[in-house]
Amino acid sequence: MTQAARPAGRGTYHDDFRLSITKALGDQLAQALAQLGRAPLAEQYLVGLDERPGVYQLYLHGEFVYVGKADKSLPSRLANHLRKLSGRRNIDLRDVSFSCLYVDEDFSALAPEQLLISHHKEMGNIPWNNNGFGNKDPGRQRDSTVLKKNHFDVVYPIDLDRPVEGLQPGKIALSAFLKALKNGLPYNFRYTEPPRSKATFLTVPQAGLSADEAFHLVSEALPEAWQIAALMGYVIMYGDSPNEYKSAWRYYRSGRVVETEPEASPEEIAQDDLFDAGE
Repeated sequence: MTQAARPAGRGTYHDDFRLSITKALGDQLAQALAQLGRAPLAEQYLVGLDERPGVYQLYLHGEFVYVGKADKSLPSRLANHLRKLSGRRNIDLRDVSFSCLYVDEDFSALAPEQLLISHHKEMGNIPWNNNGFGNKDPGRQRDSTVLKKNHFDVVYPIDLDRPVEGLQPGKIALSAFLKALKNGLPYNFRYTEPPRSKATFLTVPQAGLSADEAFHLVSEALPEAWQIAALMGYVIMYGDSPNEYKSAWRYYRSGRVVETEPEASPEEIAQDDLFDAGE
């Protein structure tokens, strides 16, 4: 009588032992964060944090939406998120909260945010880790991309009515104004320097210009072949008018504003398409 075949490496008196240290660490991190309270994502709460590396979780309306890491400073990383969210439509900062854990530098090398991601993926989706929230500037090659309908930039597009920080009234060279504009926006403004930008001057009428007013002012000073395109998640400026971008919803051309309907794919970003755990 022949004995039934057993799986390789297993028997009645021998078996494999598999120890998942990383899973255990991820579970412990998740448990430690779950036991913490949550604070509003606001400056008065960030100033109370230590300048140390760590991991954090964001919540929207009390629901967990994002896990990230800070390699050097938790308050700085969270302040970046606060600034980014302040320039988005369809979201109220009063609805966003966070909790965080400091981690030692040695532990940081184990990518604790990836441990948390693995833990939460077993529980279900992590909405903002899976839709581009943590992405930096995707680069020129992605400007014409059609975004999926649940991409962060589609759900929470940039706010062009937001005032530009730091702009002062008066006469200013176009090159200097572009730098001030880039620094004063909570979303990315990518551009190439137009010709004679240091010798071209414009006048800022008053402080507190909105992004829309500032881009309109710039477009009046640009050569005819140049345009500014407001995409769903950022703004670009190049000498490529009247080239159109699929995710653009507003153009500024020679002092004129052109509204358009941005394209969005009816498909959703799948759970494993990307995981941008905070770069």
